[in-house]
Amino acid sequence: MDFQLTPEQQRLQRKCLELAADFATRSAVHDRDASHPVENYNRLREEGFLALTIGAEWGGAGASFLDHTIAYEALGQGCPSTALAFNMHASVVMPLLESAEVSAETKRRLVELVVRQRKLIAGNFSEPVTTSLLGERPLKTRASRANGGYRVTGRKMFASMLEAADFVLVMAYPDEATSPSAAMILMLPRMAEGRRAEPDWDVLGMRATRSDSLVLEECWVPEDAAVYRSEDMRPFRHANLNWFWGSYTPVYLGVAQAAFDELRRVVHARRPEGYAQPLAYHADVRRHVAEISAELEAARLITYRSAWLSDTQGPTPETTAALYRAKYMVGAAVSRITRTALTLGGAHGIFKTSRLEQLFRDGALGPLHPPPSDFCLYNIGLYELGIDPADLMPPLKPA
Repeated sequence: MDFQLTPEQQRLQRKCLELAADFATRSAVHDRDASHPVENYNRLREEGFLALTIGAEWGGAGASFLDHTIAYEALGQGCPSTALAFNMHASVVMPLLESAEVSAETKRRLVELVVRQRKLIAGNFSEPVTTSLLGERPLKTRASRANGGYRVTGRKMFASMLEAADFVLVMAYPDEATSPSAAMILMLPRMAEGRRAEPDWDVLGMRATRSDSLVLEECWVPEDAAVYRSEDMRPFRHANLNWFWGSYTPVYLGVAQAAFDELRRVVHARRPEGYAQPLAYHADVRRHVAEISAELEAARLITYRSAWLSDTQGPTPETTAALYRAKYMVGAAVSRITRTALTLGGAHGIFKTSRLEQLFRDGALGPLHPPPSDFCLYNIGLYELGIDPADLMPPLKPA
């Protein structure tokens, strides 16, 4: 298998690295203030990234999932929060555009918003009652028919770039539904009545994603705001795992690469008083750098292959296992690489002015970002052993 990037992929990667270099100049400020990097979002909007993966037949750039992976690994090296939050757009738009269950009219409206009007769309499916360790998403948020549309009431969590996006897609349970797995996805404009953000995003890392809580109190939207509905949302989610969460994996790969680059810069720049050579010449430093290099390259190849499988096979069991494998490996790699980089950087690296300190905090979220590492291993084990999940006892005692 040849993993040499095509000329088009190389151009995309170079463009993303140029953008990342610009974003990096403001990353520390947005991290400290937990502020929306709106100027970065606007730059990505101007450069056409809203329509990067939308098909050419719709007027988009037609980038593949592998192209997207290459791009977001590069973007993640600049301001990780910008890449992670902006990816929310593709992660919720692309499943709708690629699903055969979504009507052609709905797809045309989405394309009009994204390609022609350049609207940024966020997504918010998580709720306080859910845990990614179980992989289930019971919905407390309710949507009821009213005045030719829907009234939506509930509380959502982890609403990245909520106040910066033009719209947000939320998942709710229809009042008239009977199946416990039923759900609908509604598109709420930023200024919808009854919608507000609760600024509670004061966290360890990825602070500039501003993933606040979304509170909906009798929030009314018209009928056409419902862009998807199913009596069993599970097949739709499973068919689009690549976008729903696999598209975030390369961002953390970018964080690991950024930490590696910064570590090499630091150990070459620091020369202890009384010595003729910088820390790069220390034997322990060289060994750790070699280990990081091997781990980073392994994680990259696993991630790229999972994206290639997604493009060439679609949502097969092999693809799904590969996506879980990539998420697990990148989560482990970014956590270890950023910690090792911080350690080798010495006490100078723990100051808030240190890029290694920020990358360490951002990287710490990798293993727990959904799907968390243990859930990835659970699913990889099922695939490798050929076990049907229906044959297993539930992981916790049902109520």
